[in-house]
Amino acid sequence: MQKIDFKKELKHLYKASAKKVEFVDVPAMNFLKIDGKGNPNTSPEYKAAVEALFAVAYGLKFAIKKGPQQIDYGVLPLEGLWWVENMQEFDVDKKEDWLWTMMIMQPEYVTKELFQKISKEVKDKKQLETVDKIRFEPYEEGKVAQLMHIGPFSEEGPNIQRVHDFITDHGFQLSGKHHEIYLSDIRRAAPEKWKTIIRQPYR
Repeated sequence: MQKIDFKKELKHLYKASAKKVEFVDVPAMNFLKIDGKGNPNTSPEYKAAVEALFAVAYGLKFAIKKGPQQIDYGVLPLEGLWWVENMQEFDVDKKEDWLWTMMIMQPEYVTKELFQKISKEVKDKKQLETVDKIRFEPYEEGKVAQLMHIGPFSEEGPNIQRVHDFITDHGFQLSGKHHEIYLSDIRRAAPEKWKTIIRQPYR
């Protein structure tokens, strides 16, 4: 059986420097995606969305492992796109107004047909109605700047500003949605050790 670690295969996307902001080109990749609104710290909708995403992602992983491909791979990290209708009003202290898309990258072995099959099985087995809100689609982010933030989410502000300043200092404009990639299991790791890639598209 072949084993693949996509975080290593795609280390330029899932491993960032904590010391300096860097420019990266992100190719089009397929994702499981689900949309919502509200404070991720308190919203039942957010909790249900993440639970459903991981349930389907692991279902797909085991289907690929047991299927003709016989490929074992680690489920990729949770990622989040965050924004408000008017980004001029984006306020880190007003999380209730935040809109979000949570997502998990899927390898090329995952097809739309397999996604539909596994989603139905997961919904029926685990009684997760939120699964119906998940979609399988490509996302092409293109040119971005990124930096690794180490520590609790509440302390991201200065590093987000560093990324934004890096983009404008090089003569570019911010474009698209604020993007975070969560590399740590926050249920087990201490907050001061949480690793989050902060990513911002530009043009």
